[in-house]
Amino acid sequence: MADSVILGGQALVPEGSSPSSSTYLQIGFFQSAVLRLIEYYQTPHAACAEFNWEDYMEISTTSIASYLLNATKDTSYPLDRLSTGKGLLYQYGRLNTKVELESLHALRESINLQPRNAFGGYWYFTYPNWSYLDGIYSLIPFLLSYTPEFNPQNRTVQQDVVHQLDLLWRHCYHQNSGLLVHGYDASKTASWANPLTGASPVVWGRSMGWYTMTLVDALELSSTFPPSMFEYIHRRLGHLSTAVISAADNDTGCWWQVMDSPDREGNYIESSGSAMFTTALFRAARLGYLSDELASEARNIATKCYRYLVDNFVVQKENGTLGYNGTVSVCSLNSSASYDYYVSQPILYDSLHGMAAFVQASLEQEMLNTSTDNV
Repeated sequence: MADSVILGGQALVPEGSSPSSSTYLQIGFFQSAVLRLIEYYQTPHAACAEFNWEDYMEISTTSIASYLLNATKDTSYPLDRLSTGKGLLYQYGRLNTKVELESLHALRESINLQPRNAFGGYWYFTYPNWSYLDGIYSLIPFLLSYTPEFNPQNRTVQQDVVHQLDLLWRHCYHQNSGLLVHGYDASKTASWANPLTGASPVVWGRSMGWYTMTLVDALELSSTFPPSMFEYIHRRLGHLSTAVISAADNDTGCWWQVMDSPDREGNYIESSGSAMFTTALFRAARLGYLSDELASEARNIATKCYRYLVDNFVVQKENGTLGYNGTVSVCSLNSSASYDYYVSQPILYDSLHGMAAFVQASLEQEMLNTSTDNV
């Protein structure tokens, strides 16, 4: 799947063009997949692509780095911009190049400049006072990766990490399901805002996937930080994993586009959020972050969903590359945020993009790791 993205010329800024707001996440997400491939297979060589994985990482990173050098301008993009940090850190460590270093520092400074709501929560994008689950996936791992490398004396980062995670938890917690809704408006003025919490009304699968993967990533990156941060995130992951497993569809093992309304007319099994939960549960179980009983449940449901994803959403294209179907294109709180809105957004078919590569590569890695662990 990763080679298919490379052969398709995806996950980079084409020469002569400029990145859109979504380009940063597409590049950063795909680079996460490539870094896991390099780590797992202990080689930079791709199976069939024109470029090997490490060469493509360099091309991809170079194509975006120069657009990240202005911290003030960086704040005009969603928090998703921070997902590029993994690739920048890798390239800087490998090549010691100035543009990657300056881009990393500008990204870090942009967090200091990022607008915050009255509770101290970062705005996800340009919508005043709105915080989304979506942006947390890029924000938290960047802070936990950048700080030990460039600012190890900073003793407040772990407090901000916990604060950001906790704000979303407290404002977005959905009592009936134990899951989290898409986001909240701290000013409570949005048409969809709960008058008490500011929360949006719907549990959207992919936003929950971002948050769940963030918790696992954060635990993996927490070794140089105080134990209190690990303990907080570990507790939240256990609670959320239980709720996610309970929300899985009985027949497929996968997850609905609107998670708190299973089987409701118009709802459907959505492939990107399902893949995110699958890889997060596999990793959490493999890395020992779940109790034995919960880890067993996580592996069982993740295995069932993985098989359904491969059988129903991974497609072989005529040119020999792979595509990934059934992914909702985009859902934004800059909308009615109603049930009807979430189930009416376009679904991508025969798509080939960074998310497909990331979820497929991550899932393949987890299946291999799980098989080895079982042996």
